[in-house]
Amino acid sequence: MNRDPDTLANCFDLTRSAGATGEHRQLRDALRRFVDGELAPHAAAWDEAGEFPRDVYRQAAQVGLLGLGYPAEFGGTPCDTLARIIATIELTRAGSGGLIASLMSHTIMLGPLLKAGGPALCARIVPRILAGEAIGALAVTEASGGSDVARMTTRATPLSEGPHAGGWRLNGSKMFITSGMRADHYLVAARTGEPGARGISLLLVDRDAPGLSRTPLAKTGWWCSDTAALHFDDCPVDADRLVGPLDGGFPLIMNNFNGERLMMAAQAIGFAIVCCEDALAWARERRTFGQPLVAHQVIRHKLVRMVDAILPVLAWLAQVAARIERGDAPVAEISLVKNHAARVMRDCADEAVQILGGAGYMRGTRVERIYREVKVMMIGGGAEEVLNDLAARQLGML
Repeated sequence: MNRDPDTLANCFDLTRSAGATGEHRQLRDALRRFVDGELAPHAAAWDEAGEFPRDVYRQAAQVGLLGLGYPAEFGGTPCDTLARIIATIELTRAGSGGLIASLMSHTIMLGPLLKAGGPALCARIVPRILAGEAIGALAVTEASGGSDVARMTTRATPLSEGPHAGGWRLNGSKMFITSGMRADHYLVAARTGEPGARGISLLLVDRDAPGLSRTPLAKTGWWCSDTAALHFDDCPVDADRLVGPLDGGFPLIMNNFNGERLMMAAQAIGFAIVCCEDALAWARERRTFGQPLVAHQVIRHKLVRMVDAILPVLAWLAQVAARIERGDAPVAEISLVKNHAARVMRDCADEAVQILGGAGYMRGTRVERIYREVKVMMIGGGAEEVLNDLAARQLGML
């Protein structure tokens, strides 16, 4: 007797993969209750409003989401890579990439800070972020450079006198910064030395720093995620706000990208799953020509092709997670799985909207929001072309 039918829920469940434990299932169940009860019912309204309540950060902290994967000494909950992937996929059930981007913006900021920041600085900043009392953002991208981080022109020059003597004066701009308007702390990349990758440092800047201003940016998707341009005009930064060695910020930025890209891959495949599930639910309910839409072979085959595209990516993510836990740094695989997952998301979103027809084109549905958010997943964290080239170099093709 088949006691474990191949339902979509079972096929897409990473807690059934090799290496998964009861703790992974408990995490999935807790986050599913949180997402279904506190996030999903409000996602459409928050998207239309262009923001979500700040209290959501505290709610996410209370269920352990914000601290997942971070040291217990700062209020976090250490976990393995598979747990973080499972958590990211659960978050996609709200159907809002903008919500995930801003709610979890600290995940692309805290890595370098915890790895290279001074103990006193980390103790002041990290616990408040993990408790949902403060918001962190990473400020690397510039309008002139984009994925070419080494071209950045924002500059920090030494201050030899005054109240910030020994620190720096920051001048320049950053573009497309997630949580740029509401963040309390920004980890900013700036040029402190020679041109190129070897002259970049990381500095921690507070939102109320003199000379810092912010401009909101309107976007195709991710409406409820505040995105901003940051402007630094003789902004002073104290000496103890240097994160890592002077001129040594570039490796910290590059290593940080690996984690960001892996979670973006998990996010993309999670949204593909949402599209598949919503399309199937609609096809079962919608009747055309005297029968449910799913009874038409052409629709069933569309749905099966979605499943066919999603399952290999889930297996790939589990494999990459296992490698990371063994101490590997599979840069090429992370780059490739991020690109591939984004393409699967694109194809599934397109097919889901097609199956829903006019309803799929109406604002308020999960598939409509996901369809609008496809392109940012193919650009953010490193554009598809950049990641393909990175993978080629890592694989020894150059």
